[in-house]
Amino acid sequence: MPAPLPVLDLSPELVEAARASKAWPFEEARRIVARLEKRGAKSPVLFETGYGPSGLPHIGTFGEVARTTMVRTAFRLITEDKIETRLLSFSDDMDGLRKVPTNVPNQEMMKAHLGMPLTRVPDPFSNEYPSFGAANNARLRAFLDSFGFAYEFASATDYYASGRFDGALRRMLEVYDEVMDIILPTLGAERRATYSPFLPISKKTGVVLQVPMIARDVAAGTITYIDPEDGETVTTEVTGGAVKCQWKADWAMRWFALGVDYEMSGKDLIDSVKLSTQICRALGTEPPECFTYEHFLDENGEKISKSKGNGLTIEQWLTYASPESLSLLMYTKPKTAKRLAFEVIPRHVDEYAAFLDAFQRQPVEQQLGNPTWHIHSGHPPAPSQPILFAMLLNLASVSDASESAVLWAYISRYMPALSAKTHPALDALVTYAIRYYNDVLKAQKHYVVPEGALRDALAALDAALAALPPDTDADGIQTIVFDVGRAFFPDPNKKGPDGNPPGVSLDWFRGLYQSLLGQDQGPRFGSFVAIYGIPETRERIEKALAGTLAPAA
Repeated sequence: MPAPLPVLDLSPELVEAARASKAWPFEEARRIVARLEKRGAKSPVLFETGYGPSGLPHIGTFGEVARTTMVRTAFRLITEDKIETRLLSFSDDMDGLRKVPTNVPNQEMMKAHLGMPLTRVPDPFSNEYPSFGAANNARLRAFLDSFGFAYEFASATDYYASGRFDGALRRMLEVYDEVMDIILPTLGAERRATYSPFLPISKKTGVVLQVPMIARDVAAGTITYIDPEDGETVTTEVTGGAVKCQWKADWAMRWFALGVDYEMSGKDLIDSVKLSTQICRALGTEPPECFTYEHFLDENGEKISKSKGNGLTIEQWLTYASPESLSLLMYTKPKTAKRLAFEVIPRHVDEYAAFLDAFQRQPVEQQLGNPTWHIHSGHPPAPSQPILFAMLLNLASVSDASESAVLWAYISRYMPALSAKTHPALDALVTYAIRYYNDVLKAQKHYVVPEGALRDALAALDAALAALPPDTDADGIQTIVFDVGRAFFPDPNKKGPDGNPPGVSLDWFRGLYQSLLGQDQGPRFGSFVAIYGIPETRERIEKALAGTLAPAA
């Protein structure tokens, strides 16, 4: 059973604002409403996501479900939840294994099953599941379930074998010539010679065959082909799982058979969408409303791939950050390419916190454009991050922390009311920060030994900090930092706190971070000192001036 849908606030003010909102999920939802108005109301409205389990599930797969859920929630609100909706996560697990993914074990065993449906390839991991397809399906479902998505899972193997596609497959046979006229002009000469919208499953080898048809019998519902292994002429039904459809024909057949109303896909499938749309109309129905999103890229700017295993995995992201930060990545500018590298994680953690903090202060119109409304299906929680993740990372860095207690010693001194017990969300963030520092940042540290003006400025900052009362707050400390910066690194093109030039050159702050933190950028320095401690900061300045931080790094 799918998880229950969240109850929505359907107040007239909210519904009216949703119908005018320019947030992209509401714009997509209005396209679906226009579809229903044009083609006649139907219930339920079917949202679909597709998944190819030829490799391990990756963040892009999760993104389709997360984004489609956001559009579904928006649709429910603008229609006042009067139309039933379903979200079907469909696995193309009957596809033939075309190549062995590089990130799975038992490579030789996998090579021996090339060409077979993914649900007939043995599980290379642990034999826990009956097939490679089933193992990957289970991984996807476990992850989606952990997010509480309200979805239904569907397996292509089950749908073909059970006969749920039989009517659509017979219809595909009826319009065979029209489908060929749509696809053949897009293929090269060699591929045209072997193309058929039907791929028979060999009864001898179990391999998905790419062979031309030599005869068709619409009344009998059969196709005839020559077996490439032994030259035998074979006639088989198109129903009951004896065949599967080629990719573009398969997509269109599924839209037709299930009555799909909305589906997303990546930029690389634009041509497939166009062709599947034409085939769907040849079958006799209108295709769904489609949304094209940009690719996720790895740290080298290359498209992430299930078979390559490049880019961050779902598990890696969740090792270092909250699920909500991952959902923010999915919400923001879906038509813009995004790099999936470790350095994007901290920014999304803190941006999510900033959006959540702003939500309660915003008018309704702005709330509906706030990513947290969509991430939490209309029910954002109360803010729970009093300290920025970037600040926690810097505390972990200067203390070389490997345990949460080290960071909590600083936090509780700065904010005595906070503790791991009373603020579990902050405690989780502390754990994330320590992991991220030790696994990602620690090896990147590169301290600079201060010289010249930077050395003199640090000595002046140390003297200024020594003169401060122990309970000076972050703003008071920041003023001192600026004063020292204006004295040693003035920038006549910038204004100071009094509104008059000079301001402070960025070279001052870059020098602070490089000499004291071993990085080019850092937190608001006054806030950092307030949490880390004035004596501890002075001790760090002493080490920097002595040149002992750089060798230690």
